[in-house]
Amino acid sequence: MVDNVQEFKLREDSELRFAVGDEEDVVLELIEGYAEMFGTEITPNKKYTFPPSSRVAIYTYTQATIELFGKVSSHYVADDTPMVFYVNIHAAIEEVRQAREEQAMQSGYGKPKGPKVLLVGPSDVGKSTLSRILCNYSVRQGRCPVFVDLDVGQNNISVPGTIGALIVDKTADIIDGFDRTNALVYNFGHTSPGGSIGLYKAMMKQLAASMKTPQFESNSDALIGGMIINTCGWVNDAGYECIKSAAESFEVDIVIVIDHERLYSDLSRDLPEFVRLLKCPKSGGVEKRDSEFRGKTRTANVHSYFYGTKSQQVFPFNIVLQFNDIKLFRIGTEKLPDSCLPFGMEEEDPDTRVVEMTPSTDILHHLFAISHSNIVEDICKSAVCGFVLVKEIDMEQQKMTVLSVRTTLPSTNLVFMNISHLDDHV
Repeated sequence: MVDNVQEFKLREDSELRFAVGDEEDVVLELIEGYAEMFGTEITPNKKYTFPPSSRVAIYTYTQATIELFGKVSSHYVADDTPMVFYVNIHAAIEEVRQAREEQAMQSGYGKPKGPKVLLVGPSDVGKSTLSRILCNYSVRQGRCPVFVDLDVGQNNISVPGTIGALIVDKTADIIDGFDRTNALVYNFGHTSPGGSIGLYKAMMKQLAASMKTPQFESNSDALIGGMIINTCGWVNDAGYECIKSAAESFEVDIVIVIDHERLYSDLSRDLPEFVRLLKCPKSGGVEKRDSEFRGKTRTANVHSYFYGTKSQQVFPFNIVLQFNDIKLFRIGTEKLPDSCLPFGMEEEDPDTRVVEMTPSTDILHHLFAISHSNIVEDICKSAVCGFVLVKEIDMEQQKMTVLSVRTTLPSTNLVFMNISHLDDHV
């Protein structure tokens, strides 16, 4: 372990990579030169406090002097980075935007639409990081891209078990990431697409359809900004089918395949010819994350939803709900045998069927999504307007206590998520 203050002098096109330990914060300061983190410029002489378990990479195109205060579990300076490759990808995306703007101006017809870029590859190759870099570089170019996150396990827009979209009009905060305030979020309810493949594909199609509404398409800046779409790390079997479904649902123009030759070959065969495929190396700074680390990240994500961060604290409320005043739902049921169906009848898709639940102690410590819809059949198709966490169940008094970021719930229709969280905040 390394303690106290350390100074690092970075040369041109080099990167300081470090990991914060599990207990103490680490403070970073740019003393001299230019540096950025995942595409966000670092302000000189400003102290940035990274919480425990952070994985950080600070890059410079020119040179930089950086100081670290505190204890890190590992650190090194890398001279071999893929950042120039990433910049070239950004430049190619921007060229497409400019070409489409010129075409629209010459034809005088319609609003120009930017490219839709899908990032694919196995787990732990840096898809989320590259998504953030491309969004940040786009904003610095004066664009407003739409960031779409389809990774239900390690989501960067909302809590685990969701997919969502966000118009990015300012660079991500160094510590807290993108501003999630106006995100469009759909509840999937599982931390892997394998929890319900049919529901996952249906949710992707619904999210993609929401990007074609008049409300969205009237936003010229978002249209020409295009989309940067992050995906899960499951690339085999049903996971591969989900990748193809994502490409089809969002009608992507460009697919960036990170560190996977076979996946690139398979997609070259299976995707339409107009889709441009690019190979991309992974950064040497990307580290494998075990299931324990992923679990901690999900826990931290849920915690930050209810309590915020050090720089942007949230003070949630404990709300008591009477069973009679709310309705609980679950999406997905077991498939019925054909013998149980009337002759000639086809069963409604069991993966997307919405069924009402009876409150029980089984839902203790589980997340519930707050549904926008008051029509049961549309709950599966509707975006959510927040989440609550069940903290207490009183079957005798027929009530439960939930943790909420609002004093009152915007809807009394709550949808079960197969994600539990123990609220031990004091």
